[in-house]
Amino acid sequence: MPLIHECVVTTLSPEGRPHIAPLGLIEERGYWIAAPFRPSSTLQYLTQNPKLTASFVDDARIFAGLVTGRRNWPLTDIEGWPAPRLSAALAHAELVVARVEEHEARPRFFCRVRRIESHRAFLGMNRARAAVLEAAILATRLDMLSLEKIESELAYLQIAIDKTAGEAEREAWDMVMEKIAGYKDRAKIPATR
Repeated sequence: MPLIHECVVTTLSPEGRPHIAPLGLIEERGYWIAAPFRPSSTLQYLTQNPKLTASFVDDARIFAGLVTGRRNWPLTDIEGWPAPRLSAALAHAELVVARVEEHEARPRFFCRVRRIESHRAFLGMNRARAAVLEAAILATRLDMLSLEKIESELAYLQIAIDKTAGEAEREAWDMVMEKIAGYKDRAKIPATR
């Protein structure tokens, strides 16, 4: 399995408006590969403008917010580059699409790294942040997974939240759990504690 960098990508609409979305970039044989699902704004904009910025963040609220519809995260312009980065980014990478492999569900945009720049110190791993990230990914795949799989994963992830979460991670966890509870309500599935 390849290394996947979980980040927030910025693409640009044809009018030049930034669009941010969580995405795992696959590192493989000198490329970073963006493989957004069809249909998505990220796919559409990347097809129209073959440049993107990957922002690497440690604030779990950003991933949780993006998968629950909160998209108003502050952006910072990058000198000499069209797609801004998240202001909260620890680092960002500027990526240029070198080639595209078409696929009916997830085309693969093979990107070359133009530049990587650091902005703030990384202060180490945190299990609760990783748990929020995994729960956020689950929340984007509710229609693809069984209830048993979702419940099993969440029960395990809850351990990391209980043991290692700070205020920001608990807030992020609650955002994702609210989305999952809403899905269960719409599907008439009993919620678990």
